[in-house]
Amino acid sequence: MKGLTERQKEIVDLIRSDLETKGFPPTRADIAKTFGFKSPNAAEQHLRALEKKGVISILSGASRGIVLRDTNHRETPIVGLVAAGQPVLAQENIEDSLKIPTKMFKNKADYLLRVKGNSMIELGIHEGDLIAVKKERECKNGQIIVARINDEVTVKTFRTNEEGMIILEPANEDFPNITINPVEEEFFLEGICLGVIKKF
Repeated sequence: MKGLTERQKEIVDLIRSDLETKGFPPTRADIAKTFGFKSPNAAEQHLRALEKKGVISILSGASRGIVLRDTNHRETPIVGLVAAGQPVLAQENIEDSLKIPTKMFKNKADYLLRVKGNSMIELGIHEGDLIAVKKERECKNGQIIVARINDEVTVKTFRTNEEGMIILEPANEDFPNITINPVEEEFFLEGICLGVIKKF
């Protein structure tokens, strides 16, 4: 728990312990008594500081209204079939969400895209897998990207050639490269692939 004082860590441990053993969090009075504070107000100040740091949520109007946030996981939306003309993260495209460990990928994933088809199987990306995507507006040669071409979303390896053409390369010999002239054709980078969560 980086960024917390020793006292704050002790209070978090108390909250977690009470939740695990009693099924409910301590009151402000319980916290004050445990740590020898003169009044519950001192406990309240510590709780407010923990809330600001994103460790807990405080529910107003309840003496035990303390919710311990899971800082090790992050709820991430799962995007299924992307409707034509809609942003990837439009509500109608989101089929579910999944809690993934915050340290699972080097960067934070903005969403998980469910793979359709088998054009990337030689890189271990199969139909039904989830690709963790970070929204970006620029990418480098060799990166696996999510792109929108003429209103269709596709996952391919990004490359460019000497003529300035964009080559979207599949990882399956049964599928051809997609060549795009960015001057004449619409190409929109939705994001880069951070990694894959296998279908199970």
